[in-house]
Amino acid sequence: MQTMLPMHLLSDPLTLALAIVAVVVLGLAKGGFSGLGALATPLLALALPPVTAAAMLLPILLVQDVVSVWSFRKSWSGWIIAWMLPGAALGVALAALFAASVPEARVLLLLGAITAAFGGYRLWAERGGRIVAPSSSPGWVGTLFGVACGFTSQIAHAGGPPFQMWVTPRKLPHQTFVGTSSITFAAINWMKVPSYLLLGSMNREELVAAGLLIPLAIAATWAGVWLIRRIDGAKFYTLIYALMVVLGLRLVWQGLA
Repeated sequence: MQTMLPMHLLSDPLTLALAIVAVVVLGLAKGGFSGLGALATPLLALALPPVTAAAMLLPILLVQDVVSVWSFRKSWSGWIIAWMLPGAALGVALAALFAASVPEARVLLLLGAITAAFGGYRLWAERGGRIVAPSSSPGWVGTLFGVACGFTSQIAHAGGPPFQMWVTPRKLPHQTFVGTSSITFAAINWMKVPSYLLLGSMNREELVAAGLLIPLAIAATWAGVWLIRRIDGAKFYTLIYALMVVLGLRLVWQGLA
């Protein structure tokens, strides 16, 4: 799917402002605000085509993954990763085919629906609701959740909910859960690189823009570590997830219009 873009992605003030906010959001997510990263792509998609927005953020995620994987390299579940990644690869491929074969408005519509659904699910979960797989579910169930993980991650960098639905009931030690998540999504992010290249959405312009924003992403990650210890997490998350619902509905409306 090809779309005409400005000569310099960050030359437009609105695009630059949204890119800065999106990168800060990603940094805060890596710094401890779990789930917040799903807000980044929809924010940037307000100014850029959705596939381009996701492609520009992918190199930043890859850099952040190096830090998180190294930090938790000794604490992860190989059994969970081995069952989820084949499904994730299929999900990434399906999402890439979808993005390549439908108009941009349909991708925007799907991005908005995923964002609104993510925010709504998290608001419900924060109030005690849960949609989870049984803790004793076999490995092939994890592969199915992996498909959903890969699909939503390819479209919106928002593969967290399917992962959490299958892995959380297993009650892994905290370090193991975080390490398993870090390695799983680092692998998924690398799976996405060929598809973005084939879609023509990850080119020199996106890479240069991402490179300019990486120092900000690293600083935002440290800020997230500092901030999460000093604010009321419950109220913060409620506000963010409500914003996701509003932003998702805005993108759905934009896609329909």
